[in-house]
Amino acid sequence: MIKPITITPRSPATEPPVNSPGGPDGGEAVSQALYEIRKKIYPRAVHGWFANWRIAMVIFTQLLFYGTAWLEWNGRQAVLFDLAARKFYIFGMVFWPQDFIYLALLLIISALSLFLFTAVAGRLFCGYACPQTVYTEIFLWIERSIEGDRAQRMKLDQQPHSVERIFKKTFKHFAWGTLALWTGFTFVGYFTPIRDLTMEFFRTTLGPWETFWILFYGFATYGNAGWMREQVCKYMCPYARFQSVMFDRDTLVITYDAKRGEPRGSRSRSADAKTAGLGDCVDCGICVQVCPTGIDIRKGLQYECIGCAACIDGCNQVMDKMGYPRELIRYTTENAVERGYAWKEIIRRVFRPRILIYTAIVWTIILASSAAIWLREPIKVDIIRDRITRQGGEEQVENVYQVRVMNTDEKTHRFRIRVTGLEDLKILSKDQPMEIGSTASRIVPVRLGLSATRVAPGSHDIEFIVESSSDGDHPSSDGFSIREKAVFVVPRR
Repeated sequence: MIKPITITPRSPATEPPVNSPGGPDGGEAVSQALYEIRKKIYPRAVHGWFANWRIAMVIFTQLLFYGTAWLEWNGRQAVLFDLAARKFYIFGMVFWPQDFIYLALLLIISALSLFLFTAVAGRLFCGYACPQTVYTEIFLWIERSIEGDRAQRMKLDQQPHSVERIFKKTFKHFAWGTLALWTGFTFVGYFTPIRDLTMEFFRTTLGPWETFWILFYGFATYGNAGWMREQVCKYMCPYARFQSVMFDRDTLVITYDAKRGEPRGSRSRSADAKTAGLGDCVDCGICVQVCPTGIDIRKGLQYECIGCAACIDGCNQVMDKMGYPRELIRYTTENAVERGYAWKEIIRRVFRPRILIYTAIVWTIILASSAAIWLREPIKVDIIRDRITRQGGEEQVENVYQVRVMNTDEKTHRFRIRVTGLEDLKILSKDQPMEIGSTASRIVPVRLGLSATRVAPGSHDIEFIVESSSDGDHPSSDGFSIREKAVFVVPRR
């Protein structure tokens, strides 16, 4: 709990002594906390079109997360990030650390997509697909199933300790902890084959790192979704702070129609609101009760709003009961509220130059990345030249290279090595053609020889060609051909 500081009121012209218990006029000291003490939020269950979308996204994302880890592909786990072997399997593709560029492109696409979605309709990702939102929804569902809806949970927390309260709280936290640990287990299962991980768990032979990350990720899930909840969205997530720079007056955001709703006030269903001088808002507070961050959308758009649209569903239910038109709270834009645009005009203005540019950039990068992955060669080559230059017979100079060949494909490839760039440059190694197994790498020592009288001393550019070989003598017509640059050094005589 934050310890309050004491602020002593004083007049501008007079200051009390440092140890004075009050102000110059003997007034009482005022206590004020440096930070606002958190008030627990009890979100109310809500039903409606947007709530159904959130449920669908929860189901989809969790089936994707928990289910993908158990899929198999070519006798192995379909998605596996094998850090120990430095291989990353994604269905039929195998990536190596040298493919870091594809991860960079994925992050760029994700960032630009976030900008695009935010410019179109605010925090769509936060409200429907963010892991914090998704797991908070799941934990809230568990909480409601055990402790009841909003009023029952508030009553349970206010009553003194009893057998019922202890049982419900214990059962709830046990369910939360079980789900959190299963989430951590699944997360680790993407880095250690999940079937092997399961067998190690039942045999109690889990390694220290697997155990640590299961507990760490499980604790993070339990703490964030069970205890911190809206605090993560309001204070820890940086997106809440810079989202506004991506908004403009044509961005779809959740908005309370003050012109229609004000002045607000309670009334019976049969009362004539116009005669009473009231707007459509009955001041029921449902929009606040269903909000997972506890804000009042009627005060305008706030950075704490995660765009989940629960207030829209809650308000629509009240409007239906009162017999008023829906969408007192709705997705709309600032320009639409001020100028009274119809829905068709709102949609038309969504496709403004800013959105079209974002869309074009995102799709250009997606298509370029897809083409690069589709057309990439199954073989990667790294070449390292030994620093020592050897002197052979008959004034022959030899350079030795370590050629590392990596097979990123899931089938065995035969290959041969050629070299170009200098006339009469010969490969002295005799171990060709060679084979490399699926998703394996091989280091091949290659000796190159050249008569020192044919070229001048110094460094000369050469090129290694690693190409597929079907019969050991001729390259395959439908295979690969990788070119890597190197240098051949002739010492001064």
